[in-house]
Amino acid sequence: MTARTDPIPMGPRDLKSPHVAEDRRRLYVWQVPVRFTHWLTAGSIVVLSFTGGYIADPFLIPPGGSVMTTIRTIHIAAAIALLISGLIRTVWLLTGNRFSRWTAFIPTSRAQATEIFRQAAFYLFIRREIPKVLGHNQLAAAAYIALFFLLFVETITGFALDGLLGAEPGATMFGWLRELLGAQTVRVIHHLCMWAILAIALFHVYSCILVDHVERNGLMSSIVSGYKFVTPEEVEEARDGGADLLERLE
Repeated sequence: MTARTDPIPMGPRDLKSPHVAEDRRRLYVWQVPVRFTHWLTAGSIVVLSFTGGYIADPFLIPPGGSVMTTIRTIHIAAAIALLISGLIRTVWLLTGNRFSRWTAFIPTSRAQATEIFRQAAFYLFIRREIPKVLGHNQLAAAAYIALFFLLFVETITGFALDGLLGAEPGATMFGWLRELLGAQTVRVIHHLCMWAILAIALFHVYSCILVDHVERNGLMSSIVSGYKFVTPEEVEEARDGGADLLERLE
């Protein structure tokens, strides 16, 4: 008995199958300032969390004077980098493209405002369908707004604490905060903000991996290259898309 060698007849292609190549094209979504500030902010948060934890509780090396001075210097340098990143991103909220402007974060329509609930339902496995968005979905935008606020509070309280040692600008510019709340309360707020920022960062990574798997449009790599890979249909149907974007597909 010989093995059958005839080709197996194939029916019409199922265009909805993930194994069938779709008409995906490159769309430039994340501009250079967005990508630069994203990674600068992420790196600053990592350095600030580690050095801040060490300053609060020297857990690796005995807290010698020179070691602690070095750690504090790195901590302040990372804080300045974070501040610069925030200033650049704030400017880009006014001058960037449709995916990075303030309108991508603050709801300007009812559909955009209610999208936060539909996106949350997707993450909670209540909804199967993910809202069609090319840039930030509204739940992510809300998380970013919370993150911006926490980073602002973290920066203010951080400089206020640095001023306890007589360092400027914390000693002069933020002395009012220490007098208003007390140094210990400022320290507690500073630490609580750090844990809240890390919680948002953890959820951010999880949601990006999940959405990248579902949408298959290069979400994870887009924050490096700037490009997503989308179909013309997705561009037309997306809340922040439209027919005017079709000519920008590469």
